Amino acid sequence: MTTTKQFTEEWARWHEEHERNRAHEHGFLAITGLYWLSTDPTTLPDAPGSWTTGDDGPVVELADREWLTVEGRRVSGRHEFGPIPERGGINAEFDGGVIEVARRGGRDLLRPRRGDNPFLKAYRGNPTFAPDPAWRLPARYLPWETPRAVTVGAAVDDLQHVYDSPGQVEFEVGGATLRLTTFPGHEPGSLFALFTDQTSGITTYAANRSVAIPAPDSEGRTVVDFNRAVNLPCAHTDFATCPLPPAQNRLPVAVEAGERHPTSRLTGTVTDTAILLPATR
Repeated sequence: MTTTKQFTEEWARWHEEHERNRAHEHGFLAITGLYWLSTDPTTLPDAPGSWTTGDDGPVVELADREWLTVEGRRVSGRHEFGPIPERGGINAEFDGGVIEVARRGGRDLLRPRRGDNPFLKAYRGNPTFAPDPAWRLPARYLPWETPRAVTVGAAVDDLQHVYDSPGQVEFEVGGATLRLTTFPGHEPGSLFALFTDQTSGITTYAANRSVAIPAPDSEGRTVVDFNRAVNLPCAHTDFATCPLPPAQNRLPVAVEAGERHPTSRLTGTVTDTAILLPATR
């Protein structure tokens, strides 16, 4: 049986690793801008190339002495990335960082990520509620007969995400039975849920939080540990396209567990040709 001390220590190790991954030199806190591509050339203030996109996907024109490393191969001049799948992406490395070439909501985008981004260097972690075993809740997985396509909004205007939901999880809080619609997680069979609750916009980030859910066992048993509820990148930066929770995942209780509202945020203007932070090179 896990003691409260062991529970707290395990949670602390987990959150330390989560913060370390969040503050990676090429992670979301290193993003210096969000650039929606079009047929008109777009240049970046802090990364190489002139970029366009069309039916055949993103294309970059690199000037003399400019280069990128794409999937392990150094390229110069003109490079065609080909069509990028929805929610897919490629990281193109350059001297000083990487450029994420991705597709969201049917549109291609660029997000440079630099380890010398002042926001990243100043980041000191995200506040949390104290870990509490009472918020680690037994849950039951309720699969749909067939996966359901669920359309959700996004942290940026005029963008939607569509995810296939395999089912819901059911659990109790204070005697009330609640359910969350889930989506496939990173590990085989695992799930995750986007949600808001009665703390959202007060002590926690208003738009969303996410909680990972272990793969259910053969009888559908799993757990929802709200101590491990985390903020998505959009809580920290304007340059994220995070999905919002489906309407049914607005919980009627105050989930005083997991990550609280961040204390700092990277802001900027996002346009089709994007003008954001001053160049850092």
